[in-house]
Amino acid sequence: MSDTFRALHNRDRPFVIPNPWDIGSARILAGQGFEALATTSAGMAFSLGRRDGAVSEQEVLLHCRDIVGATILPVSADLEKGFGDTPDSAAETVRKAAATGLAGCSIEDHTGNTDPPIFEFGLAVERIAAAAEAARALSDDFVLTARSENFLHGNPDLDDTIKRLRAFEDAGADVLYAPGLRDIALVREVCAAVSRPVNVVVGMAGANFTVEELAAAGVKRISLGSTLARVAYGNLIRAGEEMRDRGRFGFADGLVGYSEIQDFF
Repeated sequence: MSDTFRALHNRDRPFVIPNPWDIGSARILAGQGFEALATTSAGMAFSLGRRDGAVSEQEVLLHCRDIVGATILPVSADLEKGFGDTPDSAAETVRKAAATGLAGCSIEDHTGNTDPPIFEFGLAVERIAAAAEAARALSDDFVLTARSENFLHGNPDLDDTIKRLRAFEDAGADVLYAPGLRDIALVREVCAAVSRPVNVVVGMAGANFTVEELAAAGVKRISLGSTLARVAYGNLIRAGEEMRDRGRFGFADGLVGYSEIQDFF
């Protein structure tokens, strides 16, 4: 399964890896023919009635097991900064992730704090190096994605982002990822600057690129982060507002049929 996941990154065209937030959404996406899935930290938190980042390690790992067990597809997990700040904790995160049956995971350089929001360069690289070493020591193949979070946390510095991605590549990361790129020219520049597969997230404001545009830019993997969960919860919010404020139920027009959803399960 993990070998299959790695092979998806080596094709000429990028593949879309959607992000379910629970077992039902995972099974629907698998039933639609997608080849791999990824978890979403925000979507999972929302499903538990929490803010993003307010979920325990145990809950995250149980959620990963649920998504892995929901389908036969390979699953990569969004594990934010991992379960700690040190290189050792990054390595342990990879080992715990692999034990759930995941085919891969991402580790980011966001500290989880506002000051400072990004790990110092040297520590960020050491964390990825430790995670990569742990991944290589596993009995099964495991795809490690390294994320540079500058553009999401107030530092849209492309030079520093590329510097970090190159260092993560040298440290052993299999896939590179800089969420928050909202210009296809920036995506193209990042892809040209590294030799490992690049993941780009779509669904953010200003980042609704097409598969064709991303393929031409050199992207190998396209994820959606919390986008699908926000679509679902957004429709629920609008429906609630219509009932509360207008006493109407127009949102029910054109609903997906009961039997159509049943067929996925």
